[in-house]
Amino acid sequence: MFKSEFYVDFMFIRVQVWANAFGKQLSILSSRYSGSLLLQKKYKDIEPIVKMEEVDGMELVRSFAEEMENMLGRKMKSVKRMAEAAEDADFYHEFNATLEFDYYNSMLINTMDEDGNFVELGGEFQLEENEHFNKLPVNTQQSVIQVPTNVYNKPDILNGVYMSEALNDVFVSNFEKDPTLTWQYFGSSTGFFRLYPIKWTPDENGVVTFDGRNRNYIQAATSPKDIIIVVDTSGSMKGLRLTIAKLTINTILDTLGENDFVNVMAYSDYVQYVEPCFKGTLVQADLDNREHFKVLVEGLHVKGEGKVKKAMKEAFRVLNEVGKGSLCNQAIMLITDGAMEDFQQVFEEFNWPDRRVRVFTYLIGRELTFAENVKWIACNNKYYTHISTLADVQENVMEYLHVLSRPMVINHDHDIIWTEAYMDSVLFNTQAQSLLLMTSVAMPVFSKKEETLSHGILLGVVGTDVPLKELMRLAPRY
Repeated sequence: MFKSEFYVDFMFIRVQVWANAFGKQLSILSSRYSGSLLLQKKYKDIEPIVKMEEVDGMELVRSFAEEMENMLGRKMKSVKRMAEAAEDADFYHEFNATLEFDYYNSMLINTMDEDGNFVELGGEFQLEENEHFNKLPVNTQQSVIQVPTNVYNKPDILNGVYMSEALNDVFVSNFEKDPTLTWQYFGSSTGFFRLYPIKWTPDENGVVTFDGRNRNYIQAATSPKDIIIVVDTSGSMKGLRLTIAKLTINTILDTLGENDFVNVMAYSDYVQYVEPCFKGTLVQADLDNREHFKVLVEGLHVKGEGKVKKAMKEAFRVLNEVGKGSLCNQAIMLITDGAMEDFQQVFEEFNWPDRRVRVFTYLIGRELTFAENVKWIACNNKYYTHISTLADVQENVMEYLHVLSRPMVINHDHDIIWTEAYMDSVLFNTQAQSLLLMTSVAMPVFSKKEETLSHGILLGVVGTDVPLKELMRLAPRY
């Protein structure tokens, strides 16, 4: 009796479940039917004005390409105007070693001392939130100057800042002509950075580590490069010397971009590639590869003796192989605290008489025991620098860009470059803003003075950033 009652109750529940499910299906079907009737009614209302046309796919692509070309063309025209203005301003500027000049330092604007007075290089600077600039407080009438903490306010900086004041009107004019423009800038070869239209925010320690000379748009300063970095990891490089060497490598890597090719090798008793998979070749210096090298370099440790001759032969061998790399500028960056071996035979075999591969030597440490052989390289390859502290690294590394840019400067080649897409975690201080993908269009700025033409003086790089979302707005939604 109990089983029968239980079975009946169970079947009743199942019938209820089926009924509920069927009711839901009927409800869904009913609503769909009602919706269908509604759509039919709406279609009948607009049927007289609806027409179907065949779409020409090629025409769609051509139209999209034209709009993209026009937009990118406006950016390039803006950059060209900046370059012309900077070169003209330098041409008419006479260097003044005793120049005194106040400018808006981006880190100090609107800052007051204990007495309520604006600090030196500060001053009142109007800032308003601007929707176009990600709601950041900006001034669309005035540019500011950013100076890295390791760059001193010396006469070169003051004269450069004073000369580049002429760019301010060009920034404003460009923005009026093309309101889609974002950041415009002039990165000076001396280290200062003129930026429109934003206030710079230091890090939590009040330090400005950003240096425009190792940003990706610095690619505009030189032709494509093939670089092999050779670092000494013998026992004498222990401690601070190895730390300085690692920072030197990272700084060199930061000056490279997608048009460049690179590899990193270390030597002691034997030669090793920091990435064995890249043995005997050059790899594109894109962001992934640069960051990969930095991780591997951090893991280097010292041991044994420095057999530098083997490392130099291997570096020359890779660079001399036909069909690898950019096949344009080629250089070996030798980072060491000295060398006991004589190099002449290596250079005679691999690089003389043409001297096609430049060799830049970075001598590390305060006490220089075996420096003569390294200096011999400099005498025969025109570049040598001594790095004794971490603070010396940035300035000394940047010098190689001046050397490689001289052919461009002398020929006055104003090549415009578009950088790889990147995220800017420096300009923006919130994660959402720093994840904004952008590309930069940049152009070199040269001295046009007669007395400097044969020396090839690079004044810096001008450019503007283009958020990728601006490009995507031109794409049809479908």
